[in-house]
Amino acid sequence: MASNLPPAIFSAARKFARARRARMLQRRGDAADWLPVALVEDALERIEFMRLAPDRALVIGAGGDELGRVLERKGARVTVAEPGAIDLEAPYPAGGYGLIVSLGALDTVNDLPGALIHQRVALGEGGVMIASMVGAGSLPRLRSALLAADGERPAARLHPAVDARSGAGLLQRAGFKRQVADSWTLRLRYGSLDTLIADLRSQGLTSALSDSAPPLTRSGLERARAAFLEDADRHGRVVETLEILTMTGWHD
Repeated sequence: MASNLPPAIFSAARKFARARRARMLQRRGDAADWLPVALVEDALERIEFMRLAPDRALVIGAGGDELGRVLERKGARVTVAEPGAIDLEAPYPAGGYGLIVSLGALDTVNDLPGALIHQRVALGEGGVMIASMVGAGSLPRLRSALLAADGERPAARLHPAVDARSGAGLLQRAGFKRQVADSWTLRLRYGSLDTLIADLRSQGLTSALSDSAPPLTRSGLERARAAFLEDADRHGRVVETLEILTMTGWHD
């Protein structure tokens, strides 16, 4: 009998482990935080542009505390939740929110259409959802480096991701009255592959795939390091990019 369950692309245990490790690294004070900082800044710009003034707001994901403080200063009653503290693929325990902001929390759910439906249902009348995540086309230099490392037998090491066109379709499928999906680029400069990977690890951005790829061999890692720097500038720096997908949906 065929199962109606979505495929288990991501592992809950691996997501929990990488999030716990990221929290430990962030406590050191010198860990990279460029992604949550950028997501919060972008979310605030959108909230200001739309002149949103929700009575109640739910903020999920990295950087949620900072965004929550800003919304509270604007008069909102805010609930902040780490992704692991709320099941994004189940009905939410509370509803009636005027605003739900998801910061990098939905890109590792196995049932993304279902997760969007649960967020729509948790909104009150006229409520707005803003969901940002790492989108399709991200980390091209890292992807090329890993392909060079694996040679003729490439392993799945990076997450599948959604582009803006698919994002709009997902919002429509989830039943949002109006839908907007767009993407923007975050550009970073690195002098080594190892530093990039360390920054991804400290922000909980390493692999959470259910099917673990085999570890790189020593020679494979050297090939990856060399391939990463092939297009370095005269200062030995490589421009790596993340394409951030932001989906905005309005409740009836």
